[in-house]
Amino acid sequence: MQPSYISRPTVFLPRHEVSTDEIISDIAAHHPNHPRLRAMRRIIENTTVTSRRFTRPLDADVISGTAPLETRVEAAFSDAMEMAERAARRTLDDHGLTPADIDAVVTSHSTSWGVPQLDIQLIRALGMKPTTRHQSHTALACAGGTQCLIRAAEATASLPRGAKVLVVVSEVISSVYNHADDSIESMVYKALFGDSAAACIVSDAPLGPGLRIEETWQYLLPNSIDRYTGRMDPTGLHFDSTKEAPKAAAEVMSPLLDWLGPWRPTVPVIHPGGPGIIDDVSESLGLGPQAAKHSRNSLAENGNLGGAAVLDVLRRTHDDPPVSGDGSLLLAFGPGFSGVACRGTWLN
Repeated sequence: MQPSYISRPTVFLPRHEVSTDEIISDIAAHHPNHPRLRAMRRIIENTTVTSRRFTRPLDADVISGTAPLETRVEAAFSDAMEMAERAARRTLDDHGLTPADIDAVVTSHSTSWGVPQLDIQLIRALGMKPTTRHQSHTALACAGGTQCLIRAAEATASLPRGAKVLVVVSEVISSVYNHADDSIESMVYKALFGDSAAACIVSDAPLGPGLRIEETWQYLLPNSIDRYTGRMDPTGLHFDSTKEAPKAAAEVMSPLLDWLGPWRPTVPVIHPGGPGIIDDVSESLGLGPQAAKHSRNSLAENGNLGGAAVLDVLRRTHDDPPVSGDGSLLLAFGPGFSGVACRGTWLN
């Protein structure tokens, strides 16, 4: 494929910081008779997440309250749109661009429902030209950021030279913080996820230091469609998983290694879906203990940011730049169960 270049991402975090201790206390208050309440603290602390940001306070009706489904969905989409616009404007400003300079928009958003979707809403909000091409992904979840980068790279190859594609991922994952769910897995997700938006520019010529995408990969693990699923009912939005779900990333590594052949990355940009995912990927790739430090730090400080998470790891990589010419692998996983990756070279 024709090489494409990813600019330094911008990450927007909402203002309500929630500690893991606050999450644990909230769970205990809502589930005082849960049979595994004592073990829950240890299980939650094993996520390594110390804090995360929510678009609304933890005690808001649309998070740990009793707001109806329509109120939760409306609030989540409104908050996602606000964060997306902020992240998009920041990345345009960071690169000295205006909305008129953008030729295409690729978005991902999985945590509520809205029509028109994020791509069209952004074109209107930013005042982009009416000929701006657009593509919206609405159910990719944690794979959304990497999938958007792949779609943006494909778009640069089909557009005239000099084209610039705006990638925006916005997720209000606090919308699945639901006390109607009391499984151990759902308690972990309450503590694991955080809200954010991230944006970057993909172009056919570098706008500065960053990752040059040279090849892309996608893989759907057979018979895995039930590993991670979303649903809604009158109590709100829900995120479910099976007992086999934590093994899914490790199962995808064998076909990924077949694609990579003998090549191995020096600069890994691993989706911080959880400490187990980071460990499985690092071990399979033969990485040293510090190679995935940006993924681990992103997880600890922000939680799993869904589709925006890999862009946060990439931002951290920009701020601690590798050696120019190093091989880089950007990798994420999502419901399906799917693996998506971009292989390329880091350029300073």
